[in-house]
Amino acid sequence: MALERFIGIDLAWAHGGARARPNETGVAVIDARGEIIDCGWTRGVDETADRIASVAGDGSSSLVFVDAPLVVDNPSGQRPCEREVGRRYGRWKVSANSTNLASPRLAGVLLLDRLRSAGWRYDDGRGGPPADGGALSECYPYTTLVGAPELGYPVQRPTYKRRPASVPTARWRAVRAAACDELIARLTGLATADPPLRLASHPVARRLVEEPTPEAAGAYKHREDLIDALLCAWTASLWARHGLARCQVLGPGASDARVPGGEVATIIAPARTEQRRDDAGR
Repeated sequence: MALERFIGIDLAWAHGGARARPNETGVAVIDARGEIIDCGWTRGVDETADRIASVAGDGSSSLVFVDAPLVVDNPSGQRPCEREVGRRYGRWKVSANSTNLASPRLAGVLLLDRLRSAGWRYDDGRGGPPADGGALSECYPYTTLVGAPELGYPVQRPTYKRRPASVPTARWRAVRAAACDELIARLTGLATADPPLRLASHPVARRLVEEPTPEAAGAYKHREDLIDALLCAWTASLWARHGLARCQVLGPGASDARVPGGEVATIIAPARTEQRRDDAGR
């Protein structure tokens, strides 16, 4: 069955414990017309998996893109796909956190295991977009922001998350909120993109446009998680629509062997021509 539903998950990487309540996870679901079917927040791996099941049905026409490490088999250091983020997008001030088997934040691995038991499969993307649904892949919203020309960040990523050294701490919240409002304005422009994303099609997403970004940390993070989930969902739609013509697969090459009995960790990332070279042409 053709892909018709795209689910974006901005997963809280830490999965908590007996004394810890998981942070919020952003969830967004769009169709091929860019209409937002569902968006909101969950907490914890189980609640997130249940939300995916509730919006995907049997999953036969759904593709899930997750902003979190899904496959981790390296004892230490960075995964190859994370190193490639820095090599190919570093010029745009985009890099990836290090993830390994010693990392305390592996909620993505648990989510993949949970969904696999429900019939989903991991897709590393090296063969192009899947022909049908029920697949789960890893993405990274920062690469979408600088890799998709539609969003208009040809020089560097927007400062809606990490404080640049040039911005004093006292001014950071106001600067961050303004950058987030600018990003939301650019997201509204995707309504006429190929593929589209229509923020006005769902009341929760529409409030991103209608209400100014709050400066308070908790309220800001609440909004940021939903924005990143929408970016993940749109990236999944872009991948399904244009495949390797608009995106690249970061990690081992197509000819590299899989780990025996294992899977290959990759990140599917939108890419401009100059981002397809190691070190981004530097």
